[in-house]
Amino acid sequence: MCAAQTYPGATPVPRTTSVPALRALAARREVSERFSRGIEDLDRANWANAAAEFERIISLHLDEPQASTAHYDLGIAYANLHRLDDAAAQFRIAIAADPAFLAAMANLIAVDLARGDVREARIVADRFVAVAPDSARALYSRGIVALKSGANGTAEQDFSRLLRADPRYAVAHYDLGLAQMRQGKYASAAREFELALDLAPKYARARFALGTILLRQGDRAGARAAFARVADDSNGDPALHNLAISMRDAIKI
Repeated sequence: MCAAQTYPGATPVPRTTSVPALRALAARREVSERFSRGIEDLDRANWANAAAEFERIISLHLDEPQASTAHYDLGIAYANLHRLDDAAAQFRIAIAADPAFLAAMANLIAVDLARGDVREARIVADRFVAVAPDSARALYSRGIVALKSGANGTAEQDFSRLLRADPRYAVAHYDLGLAQMRQGKYASAAREFELALDLAPKYARARFALGTILLRQGDRAGARAAFARVADDSNGDPALHNLAISMRDAIKI
């Protein structure tokens, strides 16, 4: 039997040049390129372009972990395009594919609150804390949902836990103060607002809340001074600025 012949200088055809293998290689290359472009678009706030890239990636039916990542990134693009229902759907898909996808949980909670879906936000927040019980972001997310839903005791517990780990978190002191104030714990709420202001002296919302407590306690001069300071510090928030001026002018010393 004669041996198979080869042409001088010819190399065997590699198996990867089969049509299915070439298609798979082309698909992997396209996914890699589109991921790179999509991430660059997200970084540059080119939300529509980013959405188009990740929509195409998802149409290629990827395996994990790329699939959940693409759905997550598409959710980010949709959220910034104010397509909140679509963003929520993408974050849900990402979490279903990767049940420990904490960033997807945090963003779904934020989108749900913006959509007014407090019920789902609470479910996801509870799951977030269950998966990451020591996570500051998990505790903060559930605390915010609890405030929105009127579960002030839960909010107080979560913000207190967070502050035991990071007492220099001014926003958490403010939110803890709100939870306590809504439960009638005015003295402790005032302390939390003061702590928030110690950390962030121009925190206008914390000072406004403190002013309302001072007014309730009969300290009209202190309340008026607080509202006057809020008026100076809240120019970026016209509604709060106008309300502070109104409260200041209504207090007669």
